[in-house]
Amino acid sequence: MEPAAGYRALREGAGWLDLSDRGRIFAAGEDSARLLHAMSTNHIQGLAPGGGCYTFFLNAQGRIQADALILRLEGRFLLDTEAETRESLYRHLTKYIIADDVVLEDASETLTSLALEGPRAGAVLEGLGAPVPVQDYGHASWEGKIVARASSTGAPGFRVYLPAGEKAGLTDAFRRAGAEAASPEDADRVRLEYGRPRYGQDIFDTTLPQETRQMHAVHFQKGCYLGQEIVERIRSRGHVNKLLVSLEVEGGQTPAPGTKLHAAGNEAGEITSAIISPTLGKVVALGYVRAPYAAKGTELETETGAARVR
Repeated sequence: MEPAAGYRALREGAGWLDLSDRGRIFAAGEDSARLLHAMSTNHIQGLAPGGGCYTFFLNAQGRIQADALILRLEGRFLLDTEAETRESLYRHLTKYIIADDVVLEDASETLTSLALEGPRAGAVLEGLGAPVPVQDYGHASWEGKIVARASSTGAPGFRVYLPAGEKAGLTDAFRRAGAEAASPEDADRVRLEYGRPRYGQDIFDTTLPQETRQMHAVHFQKGCYLGQEIVERIRSRGHVNKLLVSLEVEGGQTPAPGTKLHAAGNEAGEITSAIISPTLGKVVALGYVRAPYAAKGTELETETGAARVR
């Protein structure tokens, strides 16, 4: 199959993605840091302006209700979450504002975001006179916009937040600087090649943090937060029963989400998302497998062909 221009740009150059459908929520007020710290798995109170992190929001049973990128701005926080969790995360946080000085604003319609990802993404930003943050989730202002170092695909990447009315102007600037427009399917191919899970496709409201293996979202010394008891219980026990893994699948046929994985005739897990990789010439996928089958190189089977843990 001939790779699309947007896919090649994300892999080899610079591609831009329209992330307008994502949720963007501001949290302000004297108690906003304390509330977000108590509601999420990462160390929000430790963030200084210009810093950020990736985090999970759990329920009392330790299950992931949403994931988000949180940026600490001057005087407030910006929460960037999936479109599917925009409204539910807003309601979830609102429920726990009792006598707190916290004001939430759903800015998803007035503030938009574009991703610029690929090996040349930083060079494109530099050519436009934009800041290029060095630290993961670090961010800086740029002519009324915010540039953050964050990737949706796993490729080197940045996210630009800007007023919705300025989106067309920035996409034109990206094009003139040599960046290609990339489609959601292009992004899906690249994120699965990099083994990057997405909430709603690979992480669900029934998933435990340790099952995802995305431990950069969890701070184990931060103190109490909603769902912490379950997270700590799992850590003390030392394992979970299933783990998210990246897979290569032979056969050229893309297995549907929910396709079962087997090992020596025994059910070993199931696939959550899959797509054909032009780079590898085979199907790449993510899925949950029972812990004994999670080691790299483990051979598995699906109804569409043999699979191997990457």
